[in-house]
Amino acid sequence: MQDELNVAVIGGGAAGFFAAISAKTHHPNAQVTIYEKADKLLAKVRVSGGGRCNVTHACFSVPQLAKFYPRGEKYLKKAFAYFNTNDTVKWFESRGVKLKIEEDNRMFPVTDSSQTIIDCLSDETYKLGIRIEKHQPVMAIEKEGDKFRLRFREKEIIVDKVIVATGGSPKEEGFDWLKKLGHEIEPPVPSLFTFNMPHENIVSLMGVSVDNASVKVSGTKLKNEGPLLITHWGMSGPAILKLSAWGARVLHDLDYNFTIQVNWLGDINEEQAREMLMKEAEAHPMKKMSNSNLFKLPNRLYLFLLSKLEIDPEVQLGELGKKNRNRLLNTLVNDEYKVEGKTTFKEEFVTCGGVSLSNVSMDTMESKACPGMYFAGEVLDIDGVTGGFNFQAAWTTGFIAGKLCSVNK
Repeated sequence: MQDELNVAVIGGGAAGFFAAISAKTHHPNAQVTIYEKADKLLAKVRVSGGGRCNVTHACFSVPQLAKFYPRGEKYLKKAFAYFNTNDTVKWFESRGVKLKIEEDNRMFPVTDSSQTIIDCLSDETYKLGIRIEKHQPVMAIEKEGDKFRLRFREKEIIVDKVIVATGGSPKEEGFDWLKKLGHEIEPPVPSLFTFNMPHENIVSLMGVSVDNASVKVSGTKLKNEGPLLITHWGMSGPAILKLSAWGARVLHDLDYNFTIQVNWLGDINEEQAREMLMKEAEAHPMKKMSNSNLFKLPNRLYLFLLSKLEIDPEVQLGELGKKNRNRLLNTLVNDEYKVEGKTTFKEEFVTCGGVSLSNVSMDTMESKACPGMYFAGEVLDIDGVTGGFNFQAAWTTGFIAGKLCSVNK
């Protein structure tokens, strides 16, 4: 008769909880313990989506879902075959947590409260008898035969399997303990951050948002579009966050100093904008510029752009003149701003980098360098764009790591 399987899950975040639940569900006789170094559990779950928890994204096609990950797309296709958005929705709803789809396809609990997700995960660990130990940072892990010795500040334990769900680290040294066990580490750099513009007057429009803007980084191939929000420090919103995710390494190499070109009209180009403006001028030549916001931009932004170009808002459309018309059109579709730095929110910090996916079997999440060790969540070199994709990766990798945590010793 086999001894009881002892599984240590390192990390009390979304991936750690889901991995522990999966391990205990699929191996009911196992002893499963979550070790969290801090006092707080599920910290990112709590703050995600402004405290509502963006559980996943309503993308139900595996090939399409994988395309939302700047790092990990190719590898995640295999993982999503085991557990994807459909499975996430079923998992939570089977436990009484109904999810809703918003206009941008983000999915939230119908309660609009992250506490609903926290309670669901916490209740599940309690029902299954999963132990949770807080204030337990792992100081070292050593492989001893087919088992693992975990060293904490005040104790040591021997376990059969280890699931690492420690999240990302802002510095490569944070992965040194995994390097010692033979893993390759992709250097971590920030992903999903906003742009700082300390010397740009547009920050005076803080709170103004545009439903669909196109943003590109000058001198690179980086380009993205979507909602854009002007903040008191610069620019944010999905258009900026997605750009930062896809360009994480490029922008890091630029030391976060670069110029962006903003098309405030989204997918409307200068030629199309010119045609619209000319038609408006012909139809309403006496209309004042301040009243001719035919592109439906927020009024504060439109007036700001006129002021930036020193165009009198009282000038009539028919008297605008060729030079000012060209300047206005060029600014609407090719407005430039200098970015000098970034803002990353500590609680929602996402990194590009981590354990190289070439070191991991994606159908089991087991380490190829250290058999018996499994990975889940952002500790891996996986990160998605904004919109619930990072949580989906956490649920998927956590589920697989726990389910396929082999009982063979």
